Amino acid sequence: MPEVPADLAAARRLLEGVAETTPVQDSRWLSRTIGGPVVLKCENLQRAGSFKIRGAYVRIARLDEAERRRGVVAASAGNHAQGVALSASLLGVPATVYMPEGAPIPKEKATRAYGADVRFAGPSVESAIAAATEHAARTGAVLIHPFDHADVVAGQSTVALEVLEQVPDVSTVVVSMGGGGLAAGVAIAVHAVRPDVRVVGVQSERMAAYPASLSAGGPVTIDALRTMADGIAVARPGDVPFAAVRDHVDAVLTVTEDDLSQALLLLLERAKMLVEPAGAASAAALAAHPEVFADERGTVVPILSGGNIDPLLLMQVIRHGMVSAGRYLSFRVRIPDRPGELVRLLDELARQHVNVLDVVHERTAAALHVDEVEVALQVETRGETHREAVQAHLRALGYPLGLA
Repeated sequence: MPEVPADLAAARRLLEGVAETTPVQDSRWLSRTIGGPVVLKCENLQRAGSFKIRGAYVRIARLDEAERRRGVVAASAGNHAQGVALSASLLGVPATVYMPEGAPIPKEKATRAYGADVRFAGPSVESAIAAATEHAARTGAVLIHPFDHADVVAGQSTVALEVLEQVPDVSTVVVSMGGGGLAAGVAIAVHAVRPDVRVVGVQSERMAAYPASLSAGGPVTIDALRTMADGIAVARPGDVPFAAVRDHVDAVLTVTEDDLSQALLLLLERAKMLVEPAGAASAAALAAHPEVFADERGTVVPILSGGNIDPLLLMQVIRHGMVSAGRYLSFRVRIPDRPGELVRLLDELARQHVNVLDVVHERTAAALHVDEVEVALQVETRGETHREAVQAHLRALGYPLGLA
């Protein structure tokens, strides 16, 4: 096996005793999905909840004494913010972090707890980066970019070095992509040490700047759309990571909001892993595009890049994931307005082993006949097949269903 490039090896030495060597875990459900072995790389269990401490610490540790005295400034939706705040604290460097308005509250609180001065600027990561850039120019603080610097990329590469050691028969590494720092680091390390291993990047379909940029031959800015995967919601790739992605990433896939929510739910249920939507993108890609991984000669390793998720968003994503997986059924049905009819309907649902979550009884709608009522129900099923069987059973009994 070729030697690790000197810069990447130096980054790894810097991180000894700072970043965790995160565990790997077999994934039977994803293995069944693609028809071959899958092992999860659990960076959601990293210090500060994501891979970001790797690049942030390497970048700050390589500053000279004069730069450290001036302090550092960063911009992030949350994970890079925490990585910078913790790294700066460990190194005794003052840190200011700009976050987009509406950044997840747990990420904001954690960043403050690590000792950073948190400020808000605009609705997006790009607006926060602009504010941090202005702060650096005004105060002399060193800007610690979330992805667009060689030291940051070198730090992120250490994830791949661990994977190559932990999973010797790895054939493909799958990695989420926003600005591209993690994907670039992984791709550089893999290409240098194991050029036979593929690297596949994954972006949210709603914020996929890399396909357009690769087609254009350079970073381009795309129109920003809202995505639950805030950690990879970046409208323009970085110049530094773009070159590495262009040269060393074998494919870039996109996943939908449904793909992300279902993957997050399955990681919770099957792997017992709490992963944020951006961190689940790699697993979502395997479930959404199994054909891409169908002819693997070894093990596929999705990197679960982060686990920092707002509990309110978690509840919403779980609910969304259950709906998209067919686990909820919402419908309206008209029944005769006489005693016992609602009980009869609920009894039939009980016979189908569904859990009734909500019932609304409507008597006053203009379209109803004088002798009928409409009932709106939401029930929990075991999945798409069970959901369809419940609908078929009710229709066979003569209930006219309208899906809500």
